[in-house]
Amino acid sequence: MQKFYEPFLKKRTRHFFIQCAVLLTLTVQGVTSSVSYAAHPIANTIQGVVVNGRVTDQTGSPLPGVNVLEKGTNNGTVSDSDGNYTISTRSTQSVLIFSFVGTVTQQVVVGNQSNINIQLQEDAQSLSEVVVVGYGTQERKDVTGSVGTVKSEEFNRGIINSPEQLLQGKVAGVSITSASGEPGSNQSINVRGPGGIRTGSTPLFVVDGLALDNSSTGGATNPLNFLNPQDIESIDVLKDASATAIYGTRGANGVILITTKKGKAGKSSISYSVDYGISTLARELPVFDADEYRAKVVEVGGILDDQGGSTNWQKEITRTAHTQNHNVNLSGGTDKLVYYASLGLQDQEGILHNSSLKRYSGRINLTQKALQNDKLKIDLNLSATQTINDRPSAENVIGTAISANPTYPVYGADGKPFLFPSGTDNPLITYALNKDITTTNRIIGNISPSLEIIKGLVYKLNFGIDNANSVRDEQSLPSLVPLKDGNLKSTFGQNTNSLIENYLTYDFKLNDDNNFSVLAGHSFQKFFIQKRTFSINKFPISDVEPRNNPSLGTDLTLVNNKPTGETTRNELQSFFGRMNYSFRDKYLLTATVRADGSTKFGANNKYGVFPSFSLGWRISEEAFMQSTPLSNLKLRAGWGQTGNQEIPNKITQELFTATLSSGTTGASYPLGGAYTSLLAYSRFANPNIQWEVSTQTNIGIDFGLLNGALSGSIDAFNKVSNNILLSVPSVDPQPEFYYWTNVDDMTISNSGLEISLNYEYRATNGLTLGIGGNTTFIRNKVEDSPYSVITSGTATGSGLTSATVNGYINGEPIGTFFLREFGGINENGLNIFIDQDKNGFISDYDRITAGTALPTTMYNFFARVGFKGFDLSANFNGVAGNKIFDNTALVSFYKGRLSKGLNTTAEAVEYASESINNKADLSTRYLKDGAYLRLNNLTLGYNFNPSSLGVGEWVTALRVYATGQNLFVTTKYDGYDPEVNTDKAEKGVNSYGIDYLSYPKARSFVFGLNVTF
Repeated sequence: MQKFYEPFLKKRTRHFFIQCAVLLTLTVQGVTSSVSYAAHPIANTIQGVVVNGRVTDQTGSPLPGVNVLEKGTNNGTVSDSDGNYTISTRSTQSVLIFSFVGTVTQQVVVGNQSNINIQLQEDAQSLSEVVVVGYGTQERKDVTGSVGTVKSEEFNRGIINSPEQLLQGKVAGVSITSASGEPGSNQSINVRGPGGIRTGSTPLFVVDGLALDNSSTGGATNPLNFLNPQDIESIDVLKDASATAIYGTRGANGVILITTKKGKAGKSSISYSVDYGISTLARELPVFDADEYRAKVVEVGGILDDQGGSTNWQKEITRTAHTQNHNVNLSGGTDKLVYYASLGLQDQEGILHNSSLKRYSGRINLTQKALQNDKLKIDLNLSATQTINDRPSAENVIGTAISANPTYPVYGADGKPFLFPSGTDNPLITYALNKDITTTNRIIGNISPSLEIIKGLVYKLNFGIDNANSVRDEQSLPSLVPLKDGNLKSTFGQNTNSLIENYLTYDFKLNDDNNFSVLAGHSFQKFFIQKRTFSINKFPISDVEPRNNPSLGTDLTLVNNKPTGETTRNELQSFFGRMNYSFRDKYLLTATVRADGSTKFGANNKYGVFPSFSLGWRISEEAFMQSTPLSNLKLRAGWGQTGNQEIPNKITQELFTATLSSGTTGASYPLGGAYTSLLAYSRFANPNIQWEVSTQTNIGIDFGLLNGALSGSIDAFNKVSNNILLSVPSVDPQPEFYYWTNVDDMTISNSGLEISLNYEYRATNGLTLGIGGNTTFIRNKVEDSPYSVITSGTATGSGLTSATVNGYINGEPIGTFFLREFGGINENGLNIFIDQDKNGFISDYDRITAGTALPTTMYNFFARVGFKGFDLSANFNGVAGNKIFDNTALVSFYKGRLSKGLNTTAEAVEYASESINNKADLSTRYLKDGAYLRLNNLTLGYNFNPSSLGVGEWVTALRVYATGQNLFVTTKYDGYDPEVNTDKAEKGVNSYGIDYLSYPKARSFVFGLNVTF
């Protein structure tokens, strides 16, 4: 397939300009067509009708700014300050459309009427909007938990690889950090703060009812890249425990429910979308240019190796990258069968050479109804994806480029990459010799038949399978200059996740005042994860790449190429129930309970029970509220518990090591293996480990004013995790230095306030405006830990083996930086560190808590404006209160390196008196402010009227747009980007806020076309 596709890629630029030419032609034809219509003699013979009238709301008050449009045309007007309007229609058969924010749109046939007065009713759509919750849906007005919903039209725009990027900045309390700018890179996401130390903080993702397991199958990028963003209809985020407890053990970190697009009965449609993106390096690290370098090396007393060049090595390792997306969607159906099908292609180049992501995706969603009154409904969702990810050795390439002598030329006299005299590789040679390619095939499907047994009682079966297979080849080509052996390491991975659920839902009324919805069900999920790794060394120089013919390798000895592998099998069995009760449609109650049993836990504590309840009061429905301007006012309060089982597999089971007669050590086996007589314990059984539990309380209020034009919500929450699962040093005699246990009294709390506000306005001239945003204030704290500090976040650098950056400390947030305090440079040109304990010498006891990597404030806001066919929207996001440890500067930007002929930044010579022999020690010297404000995306679009273009008979919608992504970021941080989180976990303890040679982020411009037939 790749060979077939590559010729097409080479023509992509030409195809893009052809598409633009076609679009321009249609535009010109449309203008000509509209002009001709006005002058056409037939047009002048059509009998028009002048209609006037007054538009009022349901109380009789005039409504200014109501949009009055003649259906199928651009002919329209708006009502004035008294609600009056006048419009000239083309015929008596014309239909007038009356629309206004917060009201129900009405259509009226003109006929022989010359005066049409309209009373618009309040639109309860925002209240009756269907929200996806666990195992069902609810109307927004009945939701008592904290749930955020983002529809497809609100998604972030630009170059998008995975669903997390669509959400960034859209939901209060949800923090999403792009770990790097690499195509398909992992996204760090947490809902209302991290709650564990050695356990993951990623929420549970559920796609069309199928709960995913996103363990890597051997690749190094985001496993959620399989999902084509164009197929997603909406994303619902369950934030508090009253909403997530229905998922029990897997809901401790929040739940993200993804609903893909479905077909609609009626006319079938075909839509095609294409976009073309151009990406460049957003900003460079401020290393010295050639002239500055020459002066600075001499200034610090170094020996200048001037090769006469003037090279910007950051430009040499980066490029102008091109991205294209093509998507074809088909949808439609009848009353009994509806369908949605799609094919997608994404081809994204990274801004580093040899970096790319290709995704081929296909999806089909079907809904079939059968039996009398459609009592049987069957939903089928099936998707297949192949992703091919090509990754350069980013750390090596970037590390070399920012340190390389800028007087070195890129190429030598022979036209080949210049060989550095220093012994390090020219980064272009590193590019040429190394490849890291992962191909992942993933198929996900689930079928969900539901049968209405009696009125209101529905049985539903959900059976799904998620199967992913991947191959990752990491190869280095052999070379004579420089002299290198070739090698290949291949990792084969398989991840299979199967789910079967059965549940009953019963909706009934006792009378007009008392409404009930009761749910009861059972779930069984099985996970199988397998990895196998093989390596071969010493390949001869050949035109055949090692990954294409591994048999060419000559070093197959087990000493250098010992195969490795692991297999994991886990099962999760659950029983769950929920009751929703509504009294007079004003007083709401939701209660849930789920019992989860996991094979990860021992026999003594295999099951955990997680309850929750929440209350709601629709105050706006009370009689005393009817004369107020509030269109919606609801008070919510909830409490609940969820569990966490994200611990290593088999840690509750005893393990032994089989010692062979030669004295060598083999692999670990469960007790009772083949070598019973030669067993030695490597871990004792521990059946007493329990579930880590998060208890969360939430109080919130939803409100709406001005007929729903102004809406918002405020939530206060407190989430406390206890029974913390932790690997601790052994006290009693143990075969291991560390063992897993629950730390009973230790807690991790996240408390905060979320505020969301949105306003929609329609001016009398037809101008529409929308502004809004959300902000989250959050505090994280570790308390009652039996350890003075749990270190995390290993630092990289010479002499820094096992040195750590972060710490988990009582009274401080997770991600707290635990470092020596830098006090400047002394008279000898060496570092000064503050002696905190005043004992006369510096040690680890002089470390201080120096801020946290977790932001204390997250804020996001948007603005959009529309006028006739034009629309402009902007989305901003930012954080404050966090810091970043710049491990890149620690390793690369200090005075001693400059004296040795390596490039640095002005940061390295900040202190004129600093000695070139001063060490780059771990301290607050490299701790920096991580706050930022980013213009995430800016989109300008135009929706054509197909009829005015003369294509109305076969085109129903036509839109062109341009999007700028990551247009600017305001920050004090001087690294590539402040939104960064290099994984530097130590012994499984999560790290935060460390930047080490991270793949830089891009600034992108995307041009697109959407057309529907």
